Amino acid sequence: MEKPVSLKPEHIRDEKVKVLQSVNPIKDEEVVLGQYQGYKDDPTVPDDSNTPTFASIVLRVHNERWEGVPFILKAGKALNSRKAEIRVQFKDVPGDIFKCKKQGRNEFVIRLQPSEAMYMKLTVKKPGLEMATEQSELDLSYGMRYQDVKIPEAYERLILDTIRGDQQHFVRRDELKVCFHSVTDIVSG
Repeated sequence: MEKPVSLKPEHIRDEKVKVLQSVNPIKDEEVVLGQYQGYKDDPTVPDDSNTPTFASIVLRVHNERWEGVPFILKAGKALNSRKAEIRVQFKDVPGDIFKCKKQGRNEFVIRLQPSEAMYMKLTVKKPGLEMATEQSELDLSYGMRYQDVKIPEAYERLILDTIRGDQQHFVRRDELKVCFHSVTDIVSG
């Protein structure tokens, strides 16, 4: 979203709605839906259920700041790990000066759960005389850095905001409506 006029909840939510309204229609070829094996073994699930338990969707925002940048959203049940994170993957620089085996993409990761952290994954030259690279992380793990500080859980923050009357972290009706219309075709599809 763009910078709001102020930090008042209404102004923040106005900017959220503006960016959501800029999301292009989602293309069928940029959607993957799936259902984990064994889902229908649950006695409460109908045998003919086609309810997705996994989704991967590419969103494209049509505005000056985000044009051409894909936002890849993934969510699912019964996956190998439970995590929530934001990954910003950087484009490869043309002309690899190291001419080494690719180590992985440089990326900035914000991990929300488990264990809040921010880190950069970078391909760097290995120490020493040999011209070789490795993937390394520049890490800020909140639990390690702020050991004496109580970091509130997500719902603690929302409950406190409710008590204070601060609605900035809550979804407004027009925001929900734009989100709903973005995915309706996928779900009904």
